[in-house]
Amino acid sequence: MAERTRLRRQLKPWEALALSIGLMAPTLAMALNGPLPSSRVGAKVPLVFVIGFLGVILVAYGFVRLTRYFNHAGSVYALAGKTLGPRAGFFSGFTLLGVYVSFTICSLAATALFFSGFLADVGIHAHIPWFAIALAAGLLMLYLNTRPVRIAARSLLTFEGFGILLIAVLVVVIFARILSGHAPHGQTFAVGATFTPGGIKFGTLISATVFAFLSWAGFEASASLGEETTNPRRNIPRSIIGALAISAVFYIVTMFAETIGFGTNAAGVAAFSGSSNAVSDLAKAYIGGGLATVLSLAAAGSAFASAMSSGAGAGRMVFALSRDGFGPAILSKKSERHGAPVAALIAVFAVSLVADLVMSLYGTTEVNVYFYYATIGVLGIIVVYAAVALGTIRFIITRRADIPRIELLIPLVGVAYLAYVFYEQLAGVSPPYTVFPYLVAAWCVLGLAAVVIRPSLARRIGEQLTAEIDDPDPAEAGQSAGKAV
Repeated sequence: MAERTRLRRQLKPWEALALSIGLMAPTLAMALNGPLPSSRVGAKVPLVFVIGFLGVILVAYGFVRLTRYFNHAGSVYALAGKTLGPRAGFFSGFTLLGVYVSFTICSLAATALFFSGFLADVGIHAHIPWFAIALAAGLLMLYLNTRPVRIAARSLLTFEGFGILLIAVLVVVIFARILSGHAPHGQTFAVGATFTPGGIKFGTLISATVFAFLSWAGFEASASLGEETTNPRRNIPRSIIGALAISAVFYIVTMFAETIGFGTNAAGVAAFSGSSNAVSDLAKAYIGGGLATVLSLAAAGSAFASAMSSGAGAGRMVFALSRDGFGPAILSKKSERHGAPVAALIAVFAVSLVADLVMSLYGTTEVNVYFYYATIGVLGIIVVYAAVALGTIRFIITRRADIPRIELLIPLVGVAYLAYVFYEQLAGVSPPYTVFPYLVAAWCVLGLAAVVIRPSLARRIGEQLTAEIDDPDPAEAGQSAGKAV
């Protein structure tokens, strides 16, 4: 077999973790992902995030388990392919490609939204079309993603670290003012009203967890750096676990602060659900306009970091698929100087910007572009996560006698949870969100059709996957797994 195009191993564990953190975009998530579920569940948004995190844990188990044995630039493409077979691997990779491109589109729109808010806060009312800002952000994203991957990873951590620090300061101030009795409208530290279901139906809570999933979507992004990270069988699982642990504490505490910061009564819920930038609005109310302005800039940086991460993930997915025979050979080329899959990254950039341009010309606001494509991406990633969970089940049953069979319950419950969340998006939402599950289904059918029409492609992918990610020695795998815990 001809020499395969491989990527360089140059990333440290924290740099791989940065890709997952960047794609999750905590600052962006806390600015935008609370108001919409608040319109459905009122003051129960923190409970929704707790439920969402429990679901994410069930899903993450499969990634942690499998990346202790397999690592590949195609991430899910390889994990599902190695455990369920090449056709399932291609299907998962094709679906994940759509997910990452959707996230790139919505993140560029969100960058424009928050940067426009920042300009307005500092007194610049230039009425710049949001697509022009998205285009500028996209060009910068492409430039950084085609540099050495270490530069991109460190840029992501810088953008997110700045925003996380500012939000942490805001959370402390909100708690301090409420506990001291100096909240703007007499808000209270209402734990019971936020972490218990009250009169909210279980199905409504589950339906709202799609926005919690949106906040965590991308926790597995570091798996696409399996060929570029040192000691990946130890460090990739660690990066996934670390990203989840950091984000869980941050998300749940911040959502609680936001909910009680606006207030748990009807007026507070209305203010929360109507906010277009929750952290900025709360900063104005609790601290002053200065922090709100900086937070708008931080949110723009977070959205940009998300675009960088999702663009990097999509580019590596295109690279992996093209390298294995699906797509033009030129998309499997990488930079000799920096080692990045430049052609694939350019293709992702072009598709994402065209989508944003079409939405802009159609008159869609940037905030709606964000929620539309983000929802599409989350529904797609639910399908992908289910494939990995099913692959984990099969892997444990057929190939790993050393893994306790009781652990099968984790991915089994995870699949059931994902199926229920997807179902709720068919029945429990209003237009245009009712259409999105069918769009995702159409994309998945397209992937299945490609496999059915070109069975030889599936066989070739299977042969190449086997050549690229052979099983490790059982003793070595067990040692790596033990270290990763």
